[in-house]
Amino acid sequence: MAIDVRLKRAYERPQRADGYRVLVERLWPRGVSRDDAHVDEWVRELAPSNGLRRWYGHDPERFDEFRCAYLRELSYERKLLSALRRRARLGRVTVVFAAREPQLSNASVLASVLRRGLR
Repeated sequence: MAIDVRLKRAYERPQRADGYRVLVERLWPRGVSRDDAHVDEWVRELAPSNGLRRWYGHDPERFDEFRCAYLRELSYERKLLSALRRRARLGRVTVVFAAREPQLSNASVLASVLRRGLR
């Protein structure tokens, strides 16, 4: 069974087609009200640690190293990952994040883990 996981910035307008919206940030996105975000769940524990987030700073040259470190952190959150994967088997899950560049974000790493599992 295919798992439908999408990515969407917190600053983009929510749509009904997003399905279950889960925010994966340690901090609430600036300038976005909780009402406007329309998130079904905020899972801070699936966001990178503050230390890792600060070290990475969305520097493209650090992304590969960030990805490896973030995957290690995610390996400690298997229960939360399993619950979110079960949710994704029931219908579309949209991972909501704040970063400007989706492909260099923790959300892209998390979406990949949700689709394929944690190795």
